[in-house]
Amino acid sequence: MSETYLELRRKLAERDRSLHEKVMSLEAAAGLVKDGETVGIGGSTLSRTPMAMIWALIRAGRKRLTCARSITSSEGDWLFGSGACDRVITSWFSQGIVWGISKVMRHHVETGKARFDEWSHMSVGLRFKAGAMGVPFLPVRSMLGSDVLRQRPEPREIDCPFTGEKLLLVPALNPDVALIHVQRCDPYGNAQMDGLPFMDADLAMAANRVILTTERIVSNDQIRRAPDHTKIPFFAVEAVVEVPFGCAPHECGGIYEPLYDHMDYYTSLVNKDPVGGMKEYLDRYVYGPKTWVEYLNLLGLGPLLDAALRGRSIANA
Repeated sequence: MSETYLELRRKLAERDRSLHEKVMSLEAAAGLVKDGETVGIGGSTLSRTPMAMIWALIRAGRKRLTCARSITSSEGDWLFGSGACDRVITSWFSQGIVWGISKVMRHHVETGKARFDEWSHMSVGLRFKAGAMGVPFLPVRSMLGSDVLRQRPEPREIDCPFTGEKLLLVPALNPDVALIHVQRCDPYGNAQMDGLPFMDADLAMAANRVILTTERIVSNDQIRRAPDHTKIPFFAVEAVVEVPFGCAPHECGGIYEPLYDHMDYYTSLVNKDPVGGMKEYLDRYVYGPKTWVEYLNLLGLGPLLDAALRGRSIANA
């Protein structure tokens, strides 16, 4: 996962960094992810989760993925339950505060079917930051004195050479590919994010390649009108996929809120039966529909329009 600075520079130099269009379908983008790779997932909890891309990866039959995200929610259930992922690196694995700890995660971890590497919130972000900087580690105080540290053999305690204080070194995290959903980007991959950026800019620069899904593709002229909003540059991006409601049933800030009724339905299903309920859900919502539009039809026009109304209301408040 973590590579030397020279190896990262070599891979960067080998990229095609020319300004060219990268628009493709969900299915084509899923083909860029290989079995066994480490996949960084953008957003956090229910916010800007690249659900459409995860949906496509599961349908494509990907296996043995290691997935890393700051805070993991129901997308982690999808990945574990489908068998696409057998290891998650994160700081929290839950549906959300109101729905409790993921019982799907507990089943897979407790039965040895999958692995959950728990870090602190800060340390996950700083691991991506180190990866983006091209350095092998960053010194932190996060996790010192915490029980989380007892679960992690990777960090190293040192005495600071300047102050003598105890510090913890956390290793860089450089995913093979990052999946990031944004509000808009141009066909080349210059991406703009509204609201909380989470760790996505660092994740994009830490990853060897980036697959962007976006609510809409806009012209490069429009991107240039607000260059300060561009957080991910085109040269880091491998693919661009236009996929409206690409986070559903999660949210995309300023455009739509989560589909709470659907999340209530989902969690009641999998909390009652983490195995059978998960299979029932995947069969209906992931394997059943042939396209993302068919998936959205299953969620329902009414709930989607309600989520969009609530999202715009918050953005314009």
